[in-house]
Amino acid sequence: MKLEFIDNGKEFDFGKTSADYARFRDIYPASMYEKLIQFGIGKSGQKILDLGSGTAVLPINMSKTGADFTAADISENQILFGKQLAAERNIKNIDFKVCSAEDTGFNENSFDAVTAVQCFHYFNAEKAADEISRILKPDGVFCKIFMDWLPYEDEIIAEMENLVLKYNPGWSGNGFKEFNYKFPSWAIGKFDIENVHSYNAELEFSKEAWIGRIKSCRGIGAGLSEKEVKNFEAEYRSTLEKYPEPLKLKHQIHIEIYRKI
Repeated sequence: MKLEFIDNGKEFDFGKTSADYARFRDIYPASMYEKLIQFGIGKSGQKILDLGSGTAVLPINMSKTGADFTAADISENQILFGKQLAAERNIKNIDFKVCSAEDTGFNENSFDAVTAVQCFHYFNAEKAADEISRILKPDGVFCKIFMDWLPYEDEIIAEMENLVLKYNPGWSGNGFKEFNYKFPSWAIGKFDIENVHSYNAELEFSKEAWIGRIKSCRGIGAGLSEKEVKNFEAEYRSTLEKYPEPLKLKHQIHIEIYRKI
């Protein structure tokens, strides 16, 4: 994938990271899933489509709610690893599909809810919003979620970003600040905003888990050569030696709930 507004147009492919993604990207805290349930996502009997699902992190974590999930991603390799994870855990209420968010191939009025976690910025927002509206049932909801690390509040994160930029100077996934919500243009005429909720959380990682999480990100595993990834990993391991485990890292979780008009 190559997008002019991301990483100065540098090509990236999350399919290259699927092995690390499957091991290390189950990073969202239990509190996030609890809040989604409070907001009505995951009710028993709901049909839920998770777009940009990667290795099906959200469907796997919410599979015991009683809802039926479909994990969809444009990367065949990501979906393959998602299927393997679900099979290993004997999870049977997740279907899988390789497709884009802008053209899913599902019938109209197919889902009670659509989710998109850490991925909506990769979509063509207008086309994806049209597609989400089309496949949602009347009065269905779209849940957009993002989790940012906070480099201006956390020394370890700031140090990590500087090292990623050393290996990938065009990387634009850095410098996050507290998010201020503004109703987006892609939602106009399609959705009403029902809930906006942001909160901060300090997440614990072992050094191994944190290195794996960073290797699986766009700036490293998805965007660099295998040799560059190995060099980054070696240097980052050395950098982290001075910090005790577990690493306690500051993040902000942002949840938006839109109701189909």
